Amino acid sequence: MRIVILNDFAHVEGGASQVALSSARALAGRGHQVMLFAGVGPVSPDLEGIEYLEVVCLGQQDILADLNRGRALIRGLWNDSSGSAFREAMRRFDPADTVVHLHTYTKSLSSSVVRAALDCGFRMVLTMHDYFSVCPNGSFFIYPTQTLCPHTPMSAACLGTQCDTRRYAHKLWRVARQWTQEHRGRLPSGLHEFISISDVSERILRTYLPAGARVHRVPNPIAVPHEPPAHPDEHATFSFVGRLSAEKGPQLLAACAAKHNLPVRFIGEGAERAKLLEMLPEAEFTGWLNGVETRKALRASRALVFPSLWYETQGLVVVEAAAQGLPTVVPSESAAREWVEDGLTGLIFRHGDAEDLAEKLLFLRDHPDSAAAMGTAAYQRYWQKPATMEAHCERLEAVYVRMLEQGNGGLR
Repeated sequence: MRIVILNDFAHVEGGASQVALSSARALAGRGHQVMLFAGVGPVSPDLEGIEYLEVVCLGQQDILADLNRGRALIRGLWNDSSGSAFREAMRRFDPADTVVHLHTYTKSLSSSVVRAALDCGFRMVLTMHDYFSVCPNGSFFIYPTQTLCPHTPMSAACLGTQCDTRRYAHKLWRVARQWTQEHRGRLPSGLHEFISISDVSERILRTYLPAGARVHRVPNPIAVPHEPPAHPDEHATFSFVGRLSAEKGPQLLAACAAKHNLPVRFIGEGAERAKLLEMLPEAEFTGWLNGVETRKALRASRALVFPSLWYETQGLVVVEAAAQGLPTVVPSESAAREWVEDGLTGLIFRHGDAEDLAEKLLFLRDHPDSAAAMGTAAYQRYWQKPATMEAHCERLEAVYVRMLEQGNGGLR
């Protein structure tokens, strides 16, 4: 079996890229012939010199970073050069024993690679790391109002709503991309196989997938050492880990902390940093930390706070916190809530409700023994069935084998 992995980036740019690249390495390590096909370099050094792993990187630019804005606008809709290069690369392979696995495509490759794979008869599966396969802005979230979107994608209500982070003109460009993706790229209508990573994201997306689509559950892996659990009762600081952008909800945490004098640590960077610093000047801002430093900071916390305002698709840092023995406070509408048993391994607050969030944080502040007990329960629950790369690859292999045995990976 040959496995072709499609991803915008040949280096780790975010959580989805981390999964794509790490699975490429691991699958090659299990003896599969793997090709990683990416649009944007540089190629991560840890992809080089691996037996059975071939890396094809087009050396293109992320459309967000491309100074040639005209080219970026066109390639964002349909990157013809990516599609042509992918067709050429796949000429060597036999569709009968090759699986194409799509991870990310909106920042460089575009849906042109999907159409190329389908036209050439290859079986394809998409991991739904986000909502871009059906939603123009990829999140079912109205950014100007900071609210969840209730509209059907591409409906009249959707088209009339300014949900973009920038301006309505950019929303219309996203609509054009979505139309092109569906009608020219045949995504998602041309695919039969999908991978979901949470109940919440699957419930939202399944409605818009083609009839007869098969959805496989393959949780994302995490790489954490099996260390003794942390001691959250010995620390007072509440930690936030992630991009400091409005939809992630850091301002909700800052407001609670300012009102109730709670110590907070923000691990990450983003556009909201200046506003957060103004709201909570006494907070600790670490910027982005590497994996070891992040784990160290989490272990020196009372709890992880994950106040995201949008649905998310998994919330990987919540799983990482559990693996360290740390309780987490999550919103009721987030996919991350699937990893928290309310009152046992963490606490769930009403989505977007600052007062309810404050109540949960004050409880953990005032009851260190409860925080410790929740952390221990989260730790035990995680390590009973850890999200290892080995388990991830075994599930992927089962999906790939089923695709090749049943055929018809793309709808004709």
